[in-house]
Amino acid sequence: MTTEAETDGGQSLFVDRRGGVTVLTLNRPARRNALDRALRRALRKEFATAEADDDVRVIVVTGAGSAFSSGVDLSEALTGPATAPEGATPTQVMRSLSKPVIAAVNGPCFTGGLELAVSCSFIIASEEAVFADTHTSIGLIDGWGGSAMLPRIVGLPMATQIMLTGNPIDAQTALRIGLANEVVPADRLMARTLEIAESIAAAHPEATRRLLRLLNDGAGSSTAHALGLEAEAAATWRPNGAEIRRRFSTRTQKPDQT
Repeated sequence: MTTEAETDGGQSLFVDRRGGVTVLTLNRPARRNALDRALRRALRKEFATAEADDDVRVIVVTGAGSAFSSGVDLSEALTGPATAPEGATPTQVMRSLSKPVIAAVNGPCFTGGLELAVSCSFIIASEEAVFADTHTSIGLIDGWGGSAMLPRIVGLPMATQIMLTGNPIDAQTALRIGLANEVVPADRLMARTLEIAESIAAAHPEATRRLLRLLNDGAGSSTAHALGLEAEAAATWRPNGAEIRRRFSTRTQKPDQT
């Protein structure tokens, strides 16, 4: 089911429920899906809605048209009237979710758009995807988590080069440095992303939430600390034996499983 989250400017965020997967499509193609204030508010709302819905297991974020997102709408931010602080950014809300979020990057993914993508659990990229962080090039600094998240993904030296030069990197380079998990033809992007999302959605929901929390809490910490978190989580997890047997039997009967 597809619905439309209206924004103040008459634009929209498309919300498409596909079983246990919610697809959020940034829909300002004429502005390269620039994130104006209303669209940022719509994103925060839909993230919260998906988090509260137990039937939603995975969230996918993508862009309409030829771009993923060019980041914050600077025409609004620099020339519009002063407004009250928004509170949490969309990326802060996203990183607080207990459910995985996949970025399906269909084209240019720049600056705040890159911050949005790297705040997702992982990225699946189209062959037409291009990534860049142009904050310092225009006299800004990251404010949505880019300086924290990008080094965790590609390492500090590579993140430093990407962020200080502002130079774009293509999809194959993104794959090589670990920024994108997979690169697929443009016409296969959503099919492949949904295939992955549906595989995750079919897993045990509470086990998925707990493991995602372990991965996020342990990232960047010492190995000893991460192992301690895992041991604590395993000690407090009480799996259902019958449910495990049912899921194991179903999985081993799949033709592609060994």
